[in-house]
Amino acid sequence: MNIQPLSLSDLETLGQLWRLQHVAYRLEAEIIGFQEIPPLMDTMETLRDCGESFYGCIHNDGELIGAVAVAEEEENTLTITRMMVHPDHFRKGIAASLMTYVLEQHADLPRYIVSTGTLNQPAVNLYTKFGFNPVEVTQIAPGVELTTFHKNKL
Repeated sequence: MNIQPLSLSDLETLGQLWRLQHVAYRLEAEIIGFQEIPPLMDTMETLRDCGESFYGCIHNDGELIGAVAVAEEEENTLTITRMMVHPDHFRKGIAASLMTYVLEQHADLPRYIVSTGTLNQPAVNLYTKFGFNPVEVTQIAPGVELTTFHKNKL
């Protein structure tokens, strides 16, 4: 398994990422009870043109089994915009490896932001394990909450 930047101009990579995103976020949609999660609305074209930087966890057989996306939406801040792991590879440390990789690649930034469905306990556990603190809870639909976490360097 290795982690590397993904080129969305490569159609094979883009297709693998799109499929991974749909299988992973469908599961989150079930967990939080909300089907309109933005990544599930993506087409291959909107994914390719989203402007985010993607890093993928590639299995030894060449299959993309996990990915993380980031964007510098604010100065001196990295926003982790997507985190996905194929359900066949849950509980193998892939999300933690992706998180470690991203934080190392962007170690010069003083602040990191990530959001997830409040009921998505595996994601909440991951982010708190990495030192993220909840700062805001937003209702995005009736009975559906999104928690935003920040991690600030001292």
